[in-house]
Parts: sequence; C-alpha cells; structure tokens
Amino acid sequence: MRFDTEAVRGRSKPDPTTGAIIPPIYQTATYVLEEIGVDKGFDYTRSSNPTRQHLEEHLAALEGGAHAIAFSSGMACADSCMKLLSSGDHVVCCDDVYGGTARLFNNLMTNYGVEFTYVDSQDSENVERAIRPETKMVWIETPTNPLLKITDLDAVGKITKSNGLLYVVDTTFATPVFLRPLDYGADLVLHSTTKYLSGHNQIIGGVLVTNRSDLFEKLKYIQKSVGAVPSPFDSWLTIVGLKTLHVRMQRHWENAEKIASYLEKHPKVSKVVYPGLQTHPMHEVAKKQMSGFSGMISFELQGGLDAGKKLMNSVELCLLAESLGAVETMITHPATMTHAEVPREERLARGFEDGLVRLSVGIEDADDLIADLEKAFEKV
Repeated sequence: MRFDTEAVRGRSKPDPTTGAIIPPIYQTATYVLEEIGVDKGFDYTRSSNPTRQHLEEHLAALEGGAHAIAFSSGMACADSCMKLLSSGDHVVCCDDVYGGTARLFNNLMTNYGVEFTYVDSQDSENVERAIRPETKMVWIETPTNPLLKITDLDAVGKITKSNGLLYVVDTTFATPVFLRPLDYGADLVLHSTTKYLSGHNQIIGGVLVTNRSDLFEKLKYIQKSVGAVPSPFDSWLTIVGLKTLHVRMQRHWENAEKIASYLEKHPKVSKVVYPGLQTHPMHEVAKKQMSGFSGMISFELQGGLDAGKKLMNSVELCLLAESLGAVETMITHPATMTHAEVPREERLARGFEDGLVRLSVGIEDADDLIADLEKAFEKV
C-alpha cells in the first residue's frame, strides 16, 4: 500500500466481534486466563494491550519497520534507549537536542557513568572524529529542536555501521510522512507521539520503531520492567490522529513555507531558519532525504530578546505554549521554556540566541496567521 492509504488503514482490520472500523478501547488492567499458563495473547496491560498493539502495528507500518513499541512519553523512549547502555559507555550526540533529552543525558545518565560528546552533526566527519573505543551509540535529531539543523542520515549511517554502533534517530519534527530513517541505516527511530503523530494536543506519548528483533525484545523487556506504557485511551486517540497525519502534514508544510517566506522578508526579522528555504545551510541535504519540510520555523528579531518577548506576548491567534506539532499554531521562547535547563553558555556556543523564537505552524488559514504576526510586529 502507498503511504496515504497506510496512514488511514494501518495494519488493523475491522473488529471481528462487532465489525467496528475503529479498534475498540480495551480499558482493562488484566485478562482472564483460559487455564494456568494459557492466555489469549494478553495477561496484563503493563506487558501488552490490544489497543496499544493496534497502535504499534500502525506506527511500524508508517515507518516501514518490523516492530514498534509505544511508550508513555517521548522521554520514556529516550530513557529506555539509555538502559541499553552500561557504565563506561560513550555516546556521540548531535549538539542541538531537545531540552528534555539534554536534561536526561547531562543531569541523570552521567550519574550512572555514561559519557556524552556533543558535535555539530551537520558535518558527518564531526561524528566520526568523536568516536572512541568505548563509544556504543550515535544519537541524532533531524531536524533538530529548536535550531532545525539537518544531518545527512545516510552519511552518518555508514559511519555507525562501519564502527558497529547503535544508531538512534529522533525525527519527531519530520514524521514518517517526510522522512523514514530506517531507510538510511537507523537502528531505532524515535518519535514523541505527543506532537504531529497524534496532532491534537490531547495526549503524551512516544514510540520506538526498529527492524531489529534483538532490540525489540530488549526494549520490550525494559518497558515491562519499568512500566513506561501509554494508557489504552491515549493509544486510541493516537490511532485516530494517525488517520489524518498525511493530510495534516501537507497543510503544516504549505503554511510553514508561506510564513517562512513572509518572515524572511520582514524588516524586523534578522534571521529565519527553515529547511525549506534555500538560505538554510543544509537545504540540499534536506531536499535529498526529506519529501517535505514540515511545519517548524525558528527566527530571531532585530531587537533581540526584548523584541522577541514583545512579539510573543502580543500574538493572539498564535498560542504562547509549550509543545509543538498540533493543529493549532503555537509560539515558544525556547531559552525560557523548552530548553530552560540548558546552560546559557552551551546555547550560545551552538548559535542558540536568547531571543530565538520557535513557531510550530498549525493548519489554520496561513493568511490569518500572517495577519496575527503582522499585528504583533507593530508592537515590537
């Protein structure tokens, strides 16, 4: 099946008992056994649940993967990946990562003897140079949060394969509509399903997708052991969201391109970062590996931090809120919101200025969003 059909139908069939088109919500903690040691495929919802299984099969299909594991959050996915490592292991990580990921790595995992080296992975040679004898994993976000850096996944994939390293790619910003990292050698693909995949600001969730049965079994064991599972209802809401993913992502992309072009020409804007713009330093790589450029834009104003704050406090249609990837347009100040725990000197060193504004472009009418921004710019 083509992707759009896969998004709508997944791998599920109508419910055999009732004929229901949408999978039921199996809101149960436990299941009756047929006899000692004999179940009907489920024994306890921490281990597995029919609704969650429908979601996992759907997500695996969209990524072109053999296995998917749905988690209670994107950070639960990241934490479970870290549990594949041991004290003394080393990870090479792209230098622009989600603030929650940086918090997990720097403030928690280092307490367990795991070391991290951060590099600008836009140049794949930086990744190769950072590899040490104790390196076990390469961790990449693309596009990154919030600077929208692009990594050549194929180039890094060849490096990880030649060095026998575990290759983890977070493509929450792209979604499988526009990018499927398994095609470029990734061992694990991570998404926060909170964002575009569910798409409606309703749930917290995450997923890991892989073609490797050994990783699937290890991660299922970790998940069962720590209980990082989504509820049946959250799983069901995500299934419903996936059915319109391809349609929503097309509109996110169309709106973002229009707004990025508007911002690039605005006299009060000093810098616009969007992979779909030819001015993006990795535009050609993005064009090569992505079939669309999604709905995330970052930009800076001429007046720096003060101007950015005035803009964000003046918008009305654009919602000042954490998170991203929903049908509603949301505007964020990463330095004080999503990345508040990243030390300022680290942010500045990688080009992450205090006044950076992140815009998650929704699926409203683009002209209405531009009018809202223009009205706010008048107060800057």
